Amino acid sequence: MPNFSYIVKDAKGARVEGIIKADTLDMAVDKLAKEGNTIIAVKAAAEGAFKGKMSLFDKVMLTIYKWRTGVSLKTLVFFTRQLSTMFSAGLTIEKAISDLERMEKQKKFARVLRRISDDIRKGFSLSEAMEQHPGVFNPLYVALVQAGEVSGTLHTVLDELSDYLEKIEDTQRKVMSAMAYPIFVFVFLIVVVWGMFYYIIPQFQEVYNNFNADLPAPTVIAINISNFIRSNIFLTILFLIIAVVAFFLVYLTDRGRFVMDRVKLKIPVIGGVINNSIMSKFSRTFSILMAAGVPIMDTMELTENVVQNAVVEGAVRKARVLVKEGYGVANAFKRTAMFPSTLLQMLSTGEETGDMDKLLGKAAQFYEKQVDSVIDRLTSLIEPLLIISMAAVVGTIIVVIYLPIFDLGEAMSQGFR
Repeated sequence: MPNFSYIVKDAKGARVEGIIKADTLDMAVDKLAKEGNTIIAVKAAAEGAFKGKMSLFDKVMLTIYKWRTGVSLKTLVFFTRQLSTMFSAGLTIEKAISDLERMEKQKKFARVLRRISDDIRKGFSLSEAMEQHPGVFNPLYVALVQAGEVSGTLHTVLDELSDYLEKIEDTQRKVMSAMAYPIFVFVFLIVVVWGMFYYIIPQFQEVYNNFNADLPAPTVIAINISNFIRSNIFLTILFLIIAVVAFFLVYLTDRGRFVMDRVKLKIPVIGGVINNSIMSKFSRTFSILMAAGVPIMDTMELTENVVQNAVVEGAVRKARVLVKEGYGVANAFKRTAMFPSTLLQMLSTGEETGDMDKLLGKAAQFYEKQVDSVIDRLTSLIEPLLIISMAAVVGTIIVVIYLPIFDLGEAMSQGFR
């Protein structure tokens, strides 16, 4: 006999969720209704977050597919907000989607909306139609829409979802703004160093060759690197391309992604920003899913898939297993030793009072403020630090180039013997 997970409100109005055995979904609904419950959601109980591991080839193809079909978060926020407004105004989903498709200027997204509209006319629900486009609508988005359809509060869920996406976009934008300047300086430094090895050092090499002098070891190394770059320009570019592709493929593997994501969290200062951003996304996602009436196991599964860090995903997966074994939610997350005490306290209090969604929403606000605070401090500190770092690298190369000149008299005497 199959299991069905359910969320109901009992006769006292308390929210209750659990697992019930029944031959069919209809029989499970009837059984819960006869007990005097107000049904919010009933669905087949999931077996777990992973039904099977994807091969590396599948991951590469999925990444390419998402890159080809995906849209920006800003576009998705605007679409969700518009859909919520139009649906609340009394338009049918089919009519709202069709109108948005005609107004959409981005051709790629317009094609997606056209297909969704066609699927709805064929009898698909909105969530089922969206599920056919994983590059645009992730599992979290689809699950929330499905929860809104089942509970009859789709317009409310869409409104909350657009607020959620706006906050996620805002946090991502702040993190990217903090990273943009360092990335620009790093790329600029690579170009400068490349130019020095390709154009500047060879000119000094000709001068030193005329003196036939014994050069210091650092200068010899720099000249050899310069000669290699000039003689193997296409090989060097090919090597860089291979290195980037190899990095991409290694990151797609479970082990490679875990190691790289762990390194990200260990980076001084930047790691703290990334961790607080993850905790903000975790709290916000958990909160909106709980508020929408998604069962706790599904909530944890979906949250695991949106935190976008293999280390935290592993911790959520471990907590989900512990909850399935009978542990409380807060206790399960505490046992992973991955989540900060503030978040654990919010989870514990929410579990006791039944207001987990509201308290996690406050936790998300707390971590968003933490991100803002660190980024503000980074903005004032990072520019002079990067300038000093760039000056140190370029200065070192210049010193290495000029080392023979510091002892020019001896070099010339050696050359004229």
